[in-house]
Amino acid sequence: MIIIIGNQKGGAGKSTLTLLLANYLSQAKNHPVTVIDMDYQQSIAQKYERAKLLENDEPYTVVAASLEHFPGMKNIMCSNAEQIVLIDLPGKLDDDGLIPVFQSADLVICPFSYDEFSFESTILFSVVLRKISDAVPITYVPNRVKANVKYETRMDVDEQLAKLGELTSALPDRIDFQRVNTFQTPLAILPVVLNAFETIYKQHFQNE
Repeated sequence: MIIIIGNQKGGAGKSTLTLLLANYLSQAKNHPVTVIDMDYQQSIAQKYERAKLLENDEPYTVVAASLEHFPGMKNIMCSNAEQIVLIDLPGKLDDDGLIPVFQSADLVICPFSYDEFSFESTILFSVVLRKISDAVPITYVPNRVKANVKYETRMDVDEQLAKLGELTSALPDRIDFQRVNTFQTPLAILPVVLNAFETIYKQHFQNE
C-alpha cells in the first residue's frame, strides 16, 4: 500500500504527520513500514540518521529520495503485499515527476490549517491530484489548529473539503510535536493523534 502525504503549501506539517503515522502503523498496529522522504528539507531522513547514531532500535526504514527515483523504486517497494510505504512529498506541484507518484497512490493524506492560504493551497493540490488520479481517496487532516480559530471558518472549510474527501478530527497546535522522532512518539501526543489515526485505519486498513 502506497500512502502519500502532501499539500502545495509549505509548513502544513507534512513531515511531522508522516512521522506520527509511521510510528502509529509500525508500533501500534505492527505493520512493516517504509518512509520515502522526498521533501526538499529531508528532515525525516535527518532524524532517522541521528536516531541510528544513538543506537536506537529502528521500527521502520527511512529512505531519502527525489521524485525521479520513484519509477525505479516502485516495483521493489510493492513486492511485499504487507508493506506500507509512506511518501512525504515535496511542497510543489510543478514537477512532472509527481504524475507517477499520484497514479500509484492507494491513499492521499493532506494536512492543512484553517487559514486562507492553506485552504487555497489544499484545494489546488486536490484539483491537480484529481486530474491525474480521479479515484484515489483523499483524507484531510486539520493540523496545527490554533485555539482562536473561528468556528464559522472551520465549518465553512470542512464543508468545502468534505466534497472532495474525508476529514479526520483536528490536531491542535502543540509544542510537543517538535519532539517526535523516528523511533517514538512522546506519550503526551498520543491522545491528541489517536482519534484521527484510528479513523484513517478503520476506513482504509481494516478491510485490506
